[in-house]
Amino acid sequence: MILKPLETKELPKPLPFSKLVGPSFIILGLGLGTGELILWPNLISKFGMGIIWGAILGITFQFFMNMEIERYALARGESVFIGFARKLKRLPIWFILSTFIPWIWPGTATASATIIGNLFGLQNIHVLSIVLLILVGLILSFGSTLYKTVEHFQKWVTIFGVSFLVFLTFYLAKAEHWAALAKGSIGIGENYWFLPVGIPIASFLGALAYAGAGGNLNLAQSSYIREKGYGMGKYTGKIKGLLHEKSNEDTSITGSKFEITKESIKTFKEWWRAINKEHALIFWLTGTITILILGLLAFTTIYGQVGNKQDIEFLIIESSKIGQMSLPIISTIFMIVVALTLFGTQLGVFDATSRIISENVILTSNKLSEKNIGNVYYLVLWAQILAGVIILSLGFRQPLQLIVISAVLNAFTMFVHVGLTLWLNLSSLEKEIRPSFFRTLVMTLAFCFYGFFSIYTIINELF
Repeated sequence: MILKPLETKELPKPLPFSKLVGPSFIILGLGLGTGELILWPNLISKFGMGIIWGAILGITFQFFMNMEIERYALARGESVFIGFARKLKRLPIWFILSTFIPWIWPGTATASATIIGNLFGLQNIHVLSIVLLILVGLILSFGSTLYKTVEHFQKWVTIFGVSFLVFLTFYLAKAEHWAALAKGSIGIGENYWFLPVGIPIASFLGALAYAGAGGNLNLAQSSYIREKGYGMGKYTGKIKGLLHEKSNEDTSITGSKFEITKESIKTFKEWWRAINKEHALIFWLTGTITILILGLLAFTTIYGQVGNKQDIEFLIIESSKIGQMSLPIISTIFMIVVALTLFGTQLGVFDATSRIISENVILTSNKLSEKNIGNVYYLVLWAQILAGVIILSLGFRQPLQLIVISAVLNAFTMFVHVGLTLWLNLSSLEKEIRPSFFRTLVMTLAFCFYGFFSIYTIINELF
């Protein structure tokens, strides 16, 4: 696809805060079912609260990463993938491969199926996992618009689920548990600082990557805020459902820019403050509270009681313990919240990855145009579902195994895209709207952090 030059249009005035809320629920939901519900609680159940500092650091890094991704979309009305392609023509090939390969492992759907199977006494988890994958595809295919479908589901699951988990943890946790949380937030564990002896580095790296969304999924934030109408995204269309009465003919993936004037800079800064507030409250604050609460809940109920169990059976043990410490009905509600959250994460993952891959497929094609974005999206979506079914059929059925494989791969892709995003914003945007020194420094630290842990893990696992 030959990219059109950026047209110059007027930067719209900021939306009221109530109309800005939404994209952060989606990006938060992408991590709730993997890092927050599975990886961090699993590690904490074995090694205690002394590692929770990693989760706080990870989600803080992701806040700044996401905001730099939003910066480009706010200023240009197009996703960062279009911006990358304007700089390096062959770069979309990397994003197709580095999104498809890490995210076809259906660990989240399998985990949800395992919880549902345990809840209702169903034995064939393999078949149930496949059914859930197909159900995700049907929901995404037949919603009115994709963005609204995903946003509404994630918003209500997050609001209900987080509220319930906060209440439950406050009810069960005692003073010594809260003290362990406070110490763990600054890296003080039981007889160790920061990392205990014997912790699997691959699992810790995966948990770091999933303290939030993880992998290339962070980059989908630029597509979500474009469809929400942030800034210059007002001028681009939305991807419609397959049965929507209007086609995707008016959908554009290329954006526009605004003229730099005193007035437009003032308007951009107003937008910037508003979207930072939205993302800080919903993604960073809610996400941090959720990670801490779920970690503390695991520590309060099952720390030191799960032995060397390697799969998500720890969640079932935790549920049983919650029922013993409160009421059996509370255990059931906990399982339902977990299952819905995991399902919502799989829904969000397939939507985000399909957006990412479809945009980059069009960018690499000489025959497809941006008007084909909807059709390509659904082809990619169902191709991923088919790949997930094949993986399950080949015998890869342990949820935690699938999630860790995906997480380690995604940690490396984060190392790559953090550097690319910073480079894009510093080289493509006008100096008046580029990242500040502080944000450049944080992005550089994140780049080095993910790079070090990724390279260390690769060397450690191979040699």
